[in-house]
Amino acid sequence: MQKGDRGVIFFFLLPAVLLTGVFLYYPFIHSIIKSFYYSDGMFINRFVGIENYIRLTQDEVVKIATLNTLEIMLYAVIFQVGLGIVLALLVDSIRFGKNFFRSVFFFPVAISATAIGLMFTLFYNYDNGMLNQLLVRFGFEKVVWMTEETSLLAVAVPVIWQYVGFYFVIILTAISKIPDDFYEAAQLEGITGFQKTIYITLPLIWGDVKTSILLAITGALKVFELVYVISSGGPANSSEVLGTYMYQKTFTGQAFGYGATIAVWIVILGLLFSVIANRLLKKEEITY
Repeated sequence: MQKGDRGVIFFFLLPAVLLTGVFLYYPFIHSIIKSFYYSDGMFINRFVGIENYIRLTQDEVVKIATLNTLEIMLYAVIFQVGLGIVLALLVDSIRFGKNFFRSVFFFPVAISATAIGLMFTLFYNYDNGMLNQLLVRFGFEKVVWMTEETSLLAVAVPVIWQYVGFYFVIILTAISKIPDDFYEAAQLEGITGFQKTIYITLPLIWGDVKTSILLAITGALKVFELVYVISSGGPANSSEVLGTYMYQKTFTGQAFGYGATIAVWIVILGLLFSVIANRLLKKEEITY
């Protein structure tokens, strides 16, 4: 690579570097600094050291929100990525209509999370909600869907539904890039049906599956709008996640320093589980 080429590359990368620095790294660094202060965002800005972090370890709601976030993360990995793989394998096996199913399954991704939250709020409504109306139509009693025992599952359902299509498209695209020679050779060896999926398709798309799992993990940590619109973390913090609790402390409670501490905790969790997932999913990828 010549020096002139490096200059051109740097020139084209500069806007992306500047945007990333201004809108990603600077706010994150500022949040870290802010987490060491007691601040109301306007008049009070007092350095308190690690007091916010000590408070974080003693906050029972943070523990609940962390466990709820991890549970949604588990659902995301199992159902979002899992269903995405299953749907991709099914759609790849048909001859006609792939583009139709690609559009249908991806459609929820294009819908605003706020709109989906409002839609599921109407579904769960006790008096006039669609679910209770169906139960009444078939002769059953109405159900209170948003209880302390069921609220987390109730908000997890739309979270899962919204992004299944996202991973479906990733996996289907990966499958479509596999050369037919592999399947033809496997057929000559007598490998067909489910064996073809296990021994050929999944190993060849393992890199894309791993990427999808990592995206599901980090995406679960950013869940906010759906939970906030449907339940606002209630009842009794039973569906509270780290995103909603951070918003509550920062903008409702005006505790900007403590809100920044929760934000740092979210980033730490993201890095931690990304590293763990990389270690657990470490496998030599097959190239073709």
